[in-house]
Amino acid sequence: MLSTLARFCVRRRRFVVFGLWIPLFLVVGALTGAAGGNFRTDFVLPESESREVQELLEAVNPTAAGFSAQIVLKSERALTDTDYRTSIEDLIAEVDTVEGVNVVSPYANPQQIAQSGFIGFARLEITNRSQTDMMKVADVIKGIGDKYRVPGLQIEYGGEAFAKFEMPESEALGLLAAMVILVLAFGSILAMGLPIGTALLGLGLASGVVTLLSHVVSMPDFTTSMVAMVGLGVGIDYALFIVTRYREGLHEGLEVEDAIVDAIDTSGRAVIFAGITVIISLLGLYLMGLSFVRGLATGAAIGVLVMMIASITLLPALLGMVKHRIDTTSRAAVVSLALFIVMSLAAIFTHSLGVFFAGVLASGAVVAVSFLVKPLRRPLAVRTPKARELTFWYRWSRVVQRRPWFSLVASSAVLVLLAVPLFDIRLGFGDTGNQPERTTVRKAYDLLAEGFGPGVNGPLFVTVQGDIAASPDQFNAFLGTLSKAENVAFAVPSPLGRDARVNGEPVALGIVYPKSAPQEEATTELVHTLRESVIPATGVVAKVGGFTAASVDFADYLGGRLPWLIAAVLILSFILLMAVFRSLLVPLKAVIMNLLSIGAAYGLIVAIFQWGWGKDLIGVGKAGPIESWAPMMLFAIVFGLSMDYEVFLLSRIKEEYDRTKDNARAVADGLAATARVITAAALIMVCVFAAFVLGDDRQLKLFGLGMAFAVFIDATIVRMVLVPATMELLGDRNWWIPKWLDRALPKIDVEGHHLTVAEITDSEAVSARSN
Repeated sequence: MLSTLARFCVRRRRFVVFGLWIPLFLVVGALTGAAGGNFRTDFVLPESESREVQELLEAVNPTAAGFSAQIVLKSERALTDTDYRTSIEDLIAEVDTVEGVNVVSPYANPQQIAQSGFIGFARLEITNRSQTDMMKVADVIKGIGDKYRVPGLQIEYGGEAFAKFEMPESEALGLLAAMVILVLAFGSILAMGLPIGTALLGLGLASGVVTLLSHVVSMPDFTTSMVAMVGLGVGIDYALFIVTRYREGLHEGLEVEDAIVDAIDTSGRAVIFAGITVIISLLGLYLMGLSFVRGLATGAAIGVLVMMIASITLLPALLGMVKHRIDTTSRAAVVSLALFIVMSLAAIFTHSLGVFFAGVLASGAVVAVSFLVKPLRRPLAVRTPKARELTFWYRWSRVVQRRPWFSLVASSAVLVLLAVPLFDIRLGFGDTGNQPERTTVRKAYDLLAEGFGPGVNGPLFVTVQGDIAASPDQFNAFLGTLSKAENVAFAVPSPLGRDARVNGEPVALGIVYPKSAPQEEATTELVHTLRESVIPATGVVAKVGGFTAASVDFADYLGGRLPWLIAAVLILSFILLMAVFRSLLVPLKAVIMNLLSIGAAYGLIVAIFQWGWGKDLIGVGKAGPIESWAPMMLFAIVFGLSMDYEVFLLSRIKEEYDRTKDNARAVADGLAATARVITAAALIMVCVFAAFVLGDDRQLKLFGLGMAFAVFIDATIVRMVLVPATMELLGDRNWWIPKWLDRALPKIDVEGHHLTVAEITDSEAVSARSN
């Protein structure tokens, strides 16, 4: 089937490229431009106490279902000074006219002015809406604030509503790094260009589909960045594996069409298997039952699916157009590429589209001039492939195989040591306190902490229904009891709950301000203490909620289900690898090694983001908990990607073992044949993922660094040391499987059939005789 698909794509290459992919890309792009996106972060946690509080708040006041934010004020003299007060009251009055915005003035509620009198805040309740619409409202409010600035008055904007998310420019840096790596690895501009071009076209299509899907599926605002991160990585990798196999076929003497068919029928199978594995791992996140997680998983899965399809349809069509020129690079092409990369870097750091387009024009001019200047058209010398036994990787494999026990113990010890911080992991959510210090939300966060204490940035909402809610004296006495609890700064009634009723029953709402910051472990413990001991001791039936409490519930929920997700993915992966390689020990080793590499990645992000080691080097504002969704998302994607390298390497080793029946030789030959490609692919992924560390968003920094480190560990310590060492120690036992199990397992062929010139010649001879 794959051979037939590949031949169709080669023979109808213009139709595939210009009649299918490009029109589809343009149609989706036009629809996306017309409809836009509707991204929204929906932390809906079913059957949780914080969810019950949220529903009650929505019933009391619809604006409570939306965003909570603040206009934070700091003055050189007291905020009650006439000049300041006039400007602030005018500002608040105009903001209150914005549709869907409710403002509580600091002058209406004295508790919103610090004891010093110099810091205060106006509380904003903004009706629930999409992330895109919220950004527009936030811009309107900030525009109003700019009109009322007076000397000596600082105005900042706090809360997630003003934490404007922007697509990071680091994606472009990762792409430029990938271009350089591919050129250095393969010495050909076209061999670089095809994987990059395929990945970019696939990424554009996938991003458009995800943006359109955001109208019907709840997706957080950074989903498209997640799609870009994962899509670029796997897209370039998948195309790289196929292009490499195609070039090998040409070097062995195959014709263009046969070389493409061979590449799709061998490496293409591994790409499909790896892609499906990643998608299955991602869709396993649906078991979490959370719309926020489903949205992320759906977006990433669409990105992988589109890249996989592009690799086995669009890429063979492009290869059919390029033909033998895949190995040819002119001097003009090298100069043009170098100029493009330099100008693109300048454009990124100067934030200038003009510089970028100037680079494009200059690169095109070099190519145009080459038609007039013959020396520029001269091709560079084509690299002559070394004999496998003379390559560095063959010699490296032999070194590892000569000392397998040392290699196994040393590399395992390094991975275990790196994973040690994992055992101190604390799940939670970052907040505006993790934003860069130059942003208005971080300045507002720090001002509030300065004036009112760190807990004001993460208040807890307490709801009470029934008779006590109808009695202000009893409710205030209840709040007074909560104020005496350990780590509580103070507790006050909320104006939102004044004289409120739900279904005819009185409702009272209180706000509890912790002494500790929202992300601190002490605040998490306070939420549990209030629910489990302090409130029950009063005899009052009350619920604790709000964003901070919801973050605690979210972390507890995901932390409890993460082991089940890991177990499910491991079992499924073990069965799949057992069916592919007809072995018991190979899949068992793969599962253990993948756990070690992912554990090391977890350890790194805990050490940096939670413990704060080296946080300043990557621009993390301050240490805090690990984003609750990150470990499971990281596991699902990295485990699928590591299966990619696993299948690519082991299928080559198995191919050599079936041919020679010499395990030691098969391991060395398999590693030598795949190491350069795996190393290049891993470096590309590391660059693409690590580039997101350069952005401002803490979530993307954490996820990008975790992905980059996991891939690096997997492609180096695991694939280049642990695999050859364990394969050498086990010898022929690597491929043992009970006969009854061999018969019971389905046949899954990811190796395909490698065409040879001799086979094609024999086939042509038979065909000639029959005619």
